[in-house]
Amino acid sequence: MRADPGLTTLAHLRFRRTYKAGDGQPGAKRKQHGASGESLVINVPVGTVVVAEETGEVWDLAAPGAQVVVARGGEGGRGNARFANSVRQAPAFAEKGLPGEEKVLKLELKLLADVGIIGLPNAGKSTLLRAVSRARPEVGDYPFTTLEPVLGVVEAGMDSFVMADLPGLIEGAHEGVGLGHQFLRHVERTRVLVHLLDGTSPDPVRDYETVRRELVLYDPTLEKRPELVVLNKIDIPEVRSRVEEIRKTFSPTPVLAISGATGEGVDSLIQELLRLLRENPPVATESVSELPVLRPQAHGRLEVSKVDDAYVVTGEEAEKAALKLGGGGFEALDELQDRLRRMGLEKAMRRAGAKPGDRIKVAGVELEWQG
Repeated sequence: MRADPGLTTLAHLRFRRTYKAGDGQPGAKRKQHGASGESLVINVPVGTVVVAEETGEVWDLAAPGAQVVVARGGEGGRGNARFANSVRQAPAFAEKGLPGEEKVLKLELKLLADVGIIGLPNAGKSTLLRAVSRARPEVGDYPFTTLEPVLGVVEAGMDSFVMADLPGLIEGAHEGVGLGHQFLRHVERTRVLVHLLDGTSPDPVRDYETVRRELVLYDPTLEKRPELVVLNKIDIPEVRSRVEEIRKTFSPTPVLAISGATGEGVDSLIQELLRLLRENPPVATESVSELPVLRPQAHGRLEVSKVDDAYVVTGEEAEKAALKLGGGGFEALDELQDRLRRMGLEKAMRRAGAKPGDRIKVAGVELEWQG
């Protein structure tokens, strides 16, 4: 997967569930190797987090151009010439290639924005974004007009920054109430927050505390995120008359007063945001790989257990050998028996109580143990 700065959503992946890379090609005459399968690259927006559901692996594509191999192709088999020797000069078998990895992946997009506008529904977030940028989010007089975050570029002279209109939060959002988790995950990557308050609300302080509580319960580190408290809708006379009273209740936290509808106070807000962004530069994201933990490899180790009337052989190398050689004829099965013997099959079978002539099963291949 590759982070493509030209993409902004995951919508292009919505209607296709299965992706498969190209198959490898068989070898050719004169000991020629077969061509490797063609890789498949899936482009996703910058900020996409990829999670492998079964293994729990997580890849964070937070930088433009970042890429990661989420599933590898299978190991190729060797041709018959590889098994020629003084006794067997023209082997009639070859190894098969192994199947590639299969993974079920969950993709989650976390927007990368300099400034995120947060607040309860109907605080006027979309109206503010329309006022400061060319973004055109839907504006309505009802809760949850905005169901997806909207990005806009705010230009101020030679400076510019990206602002996101994050859909309204409600009480219980950190537990997924409403669309809580879908909204909150986008807050994590904003450098500065604009906490927008609805000036017509009967209790702006309670509104503020509700949203702050949801942020901190979702991610405690958000408590320290730089924030501007902004009172909106001062174009309404009743709101303008309450500005000083509201500022006193928030003291010593400063409160900016604006009207997203008329633009009053918006220039001062932009200048204050530029100041905060300069004081809080982006944190450089480094891909630091953890030091490998070196452990002795259990090379060739296999285990034998009796299941019904057969002895089942398990072990990575043993199963790989069976997948490569099974179904290749008598010579291939002889080669498989030799490999299993070198891995310690004889001792393991005797420990399990097997007798010559008993059946062996390994990765779907059945053999008769010679003892």
